[in-house]
Amino acid sequence: MSWKRALCLTACSLLFLGAGCRKTNLVDKTAFESAINHSYSSFPRCVWSSSVKLPAQADTSNDEQTRGFDALTDAGLLQRSSQEKKRFLIGSKQVNNYDLTEKGRSVWTADPSQPGYGNFCYGHLAVKSIDAYTPSDNPDATQYTVNYHSDVTGLADWAKSTEMSTAFPKIATDTSGQQTATATLTKGSDGWQVSNMNPPAASAPANNLSQ
Repeated sequence: MSWKRALCLTACSLLFLGAGCRKTNLVDKTAFESAINHSYSSFPRCVWSSSVKLPAQADTSNDEQTRGFDALTDAGLLQRSSQEKKRFLIGSKQVNNYDLTEKGRSVWTADPSQPGYGNFCYGHLAVKSIDAYTPSDNPDATQYTVNYHSDVTGLADWAKSTEMSTAFPKIATDTSGQQTATATLTKGSDGWQVSNMNPPAASAPANNLSQ
């Protein structure tokens, strides 16, 4: 074998080994998943977009008002009673009164900033799959844009019924497994941190109810 051919084979071998090392050093997607899930952990998913005061009263003729309360009643979280409410000069109307049951009280998330207010939170979003990240060819980058699918983890038993998903479409959407999102992750001294998320993790109540 000539020295030129031997040199060529050695160079090709080094290039092959280098490519192999680079491939095994690609960033671990589980680190991205952990960082995103950590961000989600502070924001439970709740049936209402903001905290609600209980006891509450709803007009029986207004389906938009009663639908959610009735689903929660059927789930055993609220108790309902009917009442005829007098109206000045124009007769009366039928209303339903709703209040927490013992079961409801055990899963009610109180709003510490507003006595009597709270929400029913059914779980947290979590990464279902990491679909892509950019840059995809630089394992040493300190910032990545990550595309992923999310799902709900720790879904409460009371939130699993078809009636609840119908009354609160957000539950159906969150648990479909089809939700996509994008997060920007930056590497710091404490590991990967989420610096931006779309849609934002804080789509739970603005006052950040926590369980």
